[in-house]
Amino acid sequence: MLGRDRTLPTPFILTVIGLGAFITAMDQTVVVTALPSVMLDLKVPIAELDRVSWVITAYLLGYTVAMPLIGRLGDVYGYPRVYQVCLVIFCIGTISVAVSSSLGWMVGARVIQAIGGGATVPIGMALATTLVPRGQRGLALGIVGASAEVGSMLGPAYGGAIVELLSWRWIFWLNVPQSAVIFLALFWMPNRREIGAKVDYMGGVILVGALLVLSLALSRTGLFTFDSPYPFLLTAGGVGLVAILILVETRTLQPLLAPALFRSWAFLASNMAQVLVGVALIIAMLTVPLMANTVMGKSPFTGALWLLRLTGIIPLGAVAGGLLVSRLGSSPLTIAGLAMVAVGMFLASGWELGVADPELTIHLLIAGFGFGLVIAPITVQALDSASDDYRGTAASLVVVSRMMGMTLGLAALSAWGVQHFQVLTAGMEFPLPLAEEAAGLFETRAAEYSANVNAAGLELFQRFFLMASIISLVAIAPALGMKLGGKS
Repeated sequence: MLGRDRTLPTPFILTVIGLGAFITAMDQTVVVTALPSVMLDLKVPIAELDRVSWVITAYLLGYTVAMPLIGRLGDVYGYPRVYQVCLVIFCIGTISVAVSSSLGWMVGARVIQAIGGGATVPIGMALATTLVPRGQRGLALGIVGASAEVGSMLGPAYGGAIVELLSWRWIFWLNVPQSAVIFLALFWMPNRREIGAKVDYMGGVILVGALLVLSLALSRTGLFTFDSPYPFLLTAGGVGLVAILILVETRTLQPLLAPALFRSWAFLASNMAQVLVGVALIIAMLTVPLMANTVMGKSPFTGALWLLRLTGIIPLGAVAGGLLVSRLGSSPLTIAGLAMVAVGMFLASGWELGVADPELTIHLLIAGFGFGLVIAPITVQALDSASDDYRGTAASLVVVSRMMGMTLGLAALSAWGVQHFQVLTAGMEFPLPLAEEAAGLFETRAAEYSANVNAAGLELFQRFFLMASIISLVAIAPALGMKLGGKS
């Protein structure tokens, strides 16, 4: 095979892998600005907006649940070839989306697209650790993580521009030539297979089912309320599948989830920290624009600019983390990043209605840089805790941990937020005009009511930020544990 014994330059490797992570991560968010055009083209009425949201949800679900199995396939059959197969699946899904004639067809195609696209980050990380010199692995993982963050961040703007210039279908058609370039470049990378390694397909199917059910449970509203039994039933089903998975894995010679991984405290601690990072991140990403657009009365564009102060610095933090991890160590660098997130979110919890720059920008930059700083050290620790024949699996589980954390954070935030706002506004009744009421008195009472509701909303968002700060501090505990254990 071409490139079997070839030593490839690190910039070439990282360009190929980074481009793949960028494209597929961008497809998570690229349709956000295109949804109105999609609804118009596919004749979906505004009353069915909840169905349209599945265009985004389907990609996130497919992106998450397929990762561990595909990561293991990469361990067994070689990362470049599995990467190429996944690119083909991604393009099949992409073309299917581009030619969609109905919403149902599009949602199904997005799942196929995501199954292929979900492999690019973990397989890319495993490939980078295999081909890049050990001293440059931290930087390599930081660049891959930064590429994915930039793609996700630029997705809405890119989608909006393509819709404006061409049509929403071209968002997906343009993925094909980009994927083809990556596909061809991968032929230059050596395809190193683990001799004697096997894929636990039974375990893979059960794990995919468990992740799917749990993700659906967490993505439903009312998870922590008793408004509906369905989230609880789904959660119970997911836990049941996990129990079956454990039983199957203990009887499998080469299980998908190697027991050695979970005997490594360093690996477990890395994933525990990653889950909590995901929870804190989604809280921050939702609270910033919501706070701006509601109680502060800012435009959606202003809210987006505020959020950009947080997300725009994450890739820079990821690269910095990659450069520093070999010097400072995974655990100290992760703790430093989490401390920055905690400080930034704590400062944001003190925002009042008149908050402005430079305080606003400084607080968000501190938190955003911290979120980026932890990407490389957590990933490095997880991969270093895995044996060579389970590196793809380890990388996949790290990414899944963050996605599950974000899903959990979203569910918890929505449920707790609604309940807490009801508590804060208890006893407040919307004023109605009274007979023979003096002129201007009703307007005064209405203004007081509006001010009280606004104050309750402000307090709620402040507590959201405080919650993100506390969760970041809690994540320091497993980050300290990353020092323990080592290569499994």
